[in-house]
Amino acid sequence: MQSSASSRVHELGLRQLSGLLHAKKISCIELTSEFLNRIKTLNPRYNAFITVDHKASLVQAAEADALFASGRAQMLTGIPLAQKDIFCTQGWLTTCGSKMLANFVSPYDAHVVERFKQLGMVSLGKTNMDEFAMGSSNETSFFGAVKNPWDAAYVPGGSSGGSACAVAARMCPAATGTDTGGSIRQPAALCGISGLKPTYGVVSRYGMIAFASSLDQGGPMAKSADDLALLLNAMAGFDARDSTSIERPAEDYARDLNQPIAGLRIGLPREYFSDGVDADVARAIDLAIAEYRKLGCETVDLSLPNTKLSIPVYYVLAPAEASSNLSRFDGVRYGYRAPQYGNLDDMYRKTRAQGFGAEVKRRILIGAYVLSHGYYDAYYFQAQKLRRLIAQDFADAFQKCDVIMGPTTPSTAFRLGEKSGDPVQMYLSDIYTIAANLAGLPGMSIPAGFGDGGRPVGLQIIGDYFSEAKMLNVAHQYQQATDWHLRVPEDSVALASKIPPNIPLPQAGGGLGWGRL
Repeated sequence: MQSSASSRVHELGLRQLSGLLHAKKISCIELTSEFLNRIKTLNPRYNAFITVDHKASLVQAAEADALFASGRAQMLTGIPLAQKDIFCTQGWLTTCGSKMLANFVSPYDAHVVERFKQLGMVSLGKTNMDEFAMGSSNETSFFGAVKNPWDAAYVPGGSSGGSACAVAARMCPAATGTDTGGSIRQPAALCGISGLKPTYGVVSRYGMIAFASSLDQGGPMAKSADDLALLLNAMAGFDARDSTSIERPAEDYARDLNQPIAGLRIGLPREYFSDGVDADVARAIDLAIAEYRKLGCETVDLSLPNTKLSIPVYYVLAPAEASSNLSRFDGVRYGYRAPQYGNLDDMYRKTRAQGFGAEVKRRILIGAYVLSHGYYDAYYFQAQKLRRLIAQDFADAFQKCDVIMGPTTPSTAFRLGEKSGDPVQMYLSDIYTIAANLAGLPGMSIPAGFGDGGRPVGLQIIGDYFSEAKMLNVAHQYQQATDWHLRVPEDSVALASKIPPNIPLPQAGGGLGWGRL
């Protein structure tokens, strides 16, 4: 059902790719072409990309080759990656998965995009997503649903489902995502890749189209914890243009990857192991915890008693912020405008009615309601108080443990359309991820096996504030002992089997220095 064989360049990690580039075994143009060929073959089946510009990508690759020729190349120079279509990218369409922005070409780069460009990384394109990041299945995009590469009849998760699918099918070695209630971790779990949501404020939100400003956080998605650490080194950092960006000394998030984790205290909240978890998911997570015990870790039973309030609190606060943030899309300044209208009010009404999809309209209406006079105290203000209690639960828990673990999602990927008619069931897909966003804590998901249908299971790791290096260490040690993160969907392998190898994989050795850069 899956393969762990590694015989082509597109299956290598970022350190290995960097080693090949620095050893001049391949060029940046060759590496970029390899992934563009895979996108051309695989994307019609999975719909993971909204925009691909071969010419622009190859120009960036040529510029990266020039950096190598001049001796100014850095660790990630020439590495291709995909950008979630929520990040503004100068000269590229930035649609946020919406008809409202279907024709919007950004005049500037998001902070994250700037950072990757400064390193000489190459953009392969913009990945599909739920409209304005609102969704848990990647079915609300104006550009159509993304398919899960493990089984195209199933969803990849949302809202960063395009990025997760692209990495899982090896259409790109890494991608960016955003996480408002689990939108990096949930699709990472359902597609069998690794994804990290950093502490709120560690990665700048400048140039990231806002959904819920107090919850949104950008982060990396890749095959392994090692790759995530290298990407976070590039993404994190203070940005004066984002008032919520945290000013603190730069960190090397890869510094502790190889540290032993014997003695680590793992907190297991009983609320994350309730009857709501499918049996096959629970079985895989139990085996993952057992693996950690073999590595010398201790487990601590604990409780996060207000976890049950996370969903209702989130679906008061997030729509409230969305109704405010999305008021700027009115047909006047940029984006879609209704072609026919009678007067100014009619233009606003028709533009927003035609430009937004059903899920976005639902959340705008909920948000406007909970913020309205007479209901603010009853809903919005109460939700803010409960948010504080949820954060306090985590503070108490981290007095007893170093990290918290549990399933990322209560089930494996579900069928396309299975939950589209029931928003509450859809919202429950994020029941174990939302609390970390409400508290502003870092969280990540790593592959931890497969369910009964052969679809991936994700193990969630939640850490205390600014403990990303420790979390990556914990994840990396597990990935040294297991190979779940190396599995590749056979569907994508079969589909790509006829692509002629653009780059034969050079033989290891000969001074490549893989893993030592």
